[in-house]
Amino acid sequence: MQSLPLRLIDRWLTPAPDEARVGWLGRWTYAHRGLHGAGLPENSLGAAQAAINARLGIECDIQRSLDDQPMVFHDWDLDRLTGVSGLVEERTAQQLGQLPYRNSEECPATLEQFLDLVRGRSPLLIEIKSKRGYDVEWSCLYVRRLLETYDGPHAVMSFDPRVGRWFARNSPQTVRGLVMTEENDRGLAGVLRRHLWLWIARPDFLAYDIRDLPSPFASAQQDRGIPLLSWTVRSEALRHKASQYADAPIAEGEGIGAEQSTERRWRG
Repeated sequence: MQSLPLRLIDRWLTPAPDEARVGWLGRWTYAHRGLHGAGLPENSLGAAQAAINARLGIECDIQRSLDDQPMVFHDWDLDRLTGVSGLVEERTAQQLGQLPYRNSEECPATLEQFLDLVRGRSPLLIEIKSKRGYDVEWSCLYVRRLLETYDGPHAVMSFDPRVGRWFARNSPQTVRGLVMTEENDRGLAGVLRRHLWLWIARPDFLAYDIRDLPSPFASAQQDRGIPLLSWTVRSEALRHKASQYADAPIAEGEGIGAEQSTERRWRG
């Protein structure tokens, strides 16, 4: 049970969004980093096209290259996905675009290339990566510039509440989300921290760790009209759990399920 003072502050500082703006969020299953698998690396153009073909939404990750281009890539370092040592931010977009993924002819794509491929055919969840000491607001600016001319359902999200705050101030028409986990942080300090991040980010939706559901904090926000997505749904059991406690899953592998379909409603 959330305390009354915290619930009142939540409503004051983070009012529920207009359903007309965010209603689409709960109507899809989102392929986590695209529909990747053998020969289709995560966050690649091929994984995005596979998700489109399967009538799934797409979740992808963004960080900047050396020349400040938003790159669709999850890890800060290159080794796991390409076999090459070094950081993404140490190479230009052109250099990254010529660096093949492991066991694939595909190379990392810029967000601009990614948007050109999707063209509104599937909804996009764009997670902006951040870390200690990282100028994440610079990423926000470059992502916004690309989204200004993009025609299709899309949202940005991040673990970093500064991302939501930046978009609330500088691009309020962009649907924005806060990614959250309660792992190892479930005491009073964690509860207060989650509320503080909520107040800073002012999100239109939450993307919540499936391991933490059901969660009193998440349920309280959902009950007052903030959509609740959940990650990463990797099994049939977790898919069932997401259908009970979340509005839509961000899924991969067996978590996607066989009944892939456009605008799938999870909560009746």
